Amino acid sequence: MLCEDKFKEIYGRDADSTAFCPYRVCPIGAHSDHNLGKITGLAIDKGIYIAFASKHNGVVEMASLQFPKRAQWHIDSVPSRKQYDWADYLRGATQALQKNHRLKVGICGVIEGTLPIGGLSSSAAVIIAFLSALCRVNGIVLSQQEIIDTAFDAELNYVGVSVGKLDQSCEVLSRAHHLLYLDTKDGLYELIPEHPAMKPYKIAIFFSGLEHSLAGSKYNMRVDELRSGIYALQAFAGMEYGKFSDANARNVPREIYEQYKNRLPEPWRRRCEHWYTEFERVEKGAEAWRRGDIEEYGRLSFESGWSSIHNWESGAPEQIHLYEIMTQTTGIYGGRFSGAGFKGCCMALIDPTFEDDIKHSVTQQYLAAFPDMEGKYDVFICESAEGVTL
Repeated sequence: MLCEDKFKEIYGRDADSTAFCPYRVCPIGAHSDHNLGKITGLAIDKGIYIAFASKHNGVVEMASLQFPKRAQWHIDSVPSRKQYDWADYLRGATQALQKNHRLKVGICGVIEGTLPIGGLSSSAAVIIAFLSALCRVNGIVLSQQEIIDTAFDAELNYVGVSVGKLDQSCEVLSRAHHLLYLDTKDGLYELIPEHPAMKPYKIAIFFSGLEHSLAGSKYNMRVDELRSGIYALQAFAGMEYGKFSDANARNVPREIYEQYKNRLPEPWRRRCEHWYTEFERVEKGAEAWRRGDIEEYGRLSFESGWSSIHNWESGAPEQIHLYEIMTQTTGIYGGRFSGAGFKGCCMALIDPTFEDDIKHSVTQQYLAAFPDMEGKYDVFICESAEGVTL
């Protein structure tokens, strides 16, 4: 791996070990976990690697193959506020881990991402891979739920992105050849195996050529618009409510939404419409996967993508065009934006029989519409994979 070579180039010796966390895709369940919705997801066989070694002086020194400049701080003096660079995710992870564990040993390492940044939850993956390495050098063993909660804490409270626990859960709990079906309200989940009668599939990643940052996108604003709609629904229905930040779609029944939705400002109504219909799509999708109906599961994923465009109102023009191409391409069961959907990539579940035709057709149509993405656009074919292990 390149990160191991770079580590040796910087430090003149081999790394002690390498940590890995997979990326994830969420075919159905997008834009809902921040309000305690349900999700379905898969880890994929691409992700974040960190070649690392311990530093007994307590210093954390990290480099990335994707970004310039090494980042450095001491485990006992993590900057109290984010520094607005790529290493904020690592600083946040250090700070979050320290809340429940005493850190004595620092770390030096090199980070390598095996796919372009944008839409596969690389932020959660780099946090979890880094936590894995930092725990290793400090002799700390975290449970799966502790990994999820610590990574969530880092991104929400340090980096400042209004995430739920979809990304972290997919990257930790997933298993190869299983669909993760998770209720983010209580953390209960099911790993649904591939049915013996299910048609074969692979996971295609169509990278638009655009990179993005959730913290710098409209992601937080969309979450606030949903919460505003929920807050208003509670008032219309005479429900008890407290702080705005506590308003949560999971606490307002669908019947209340249907009764009062026409009194909401249109943007708020659309955000709520996406959340409630996505909740239903996840439940239907889990049942389709359970009986081996990947075509129905794919159709629901396409429907989820449509709602993300028209109700959640996300998607750069490049992504929207990619999605539209996918819906018309033979051999694609279904797909949608992957991630926040303001730049990045689209994912699709495909019939492997049509793999070459799909790559050629989608590429040709996309680059005809966006010729400036030549050399930036790419296609990757992946398999489902195991979640991270410590």
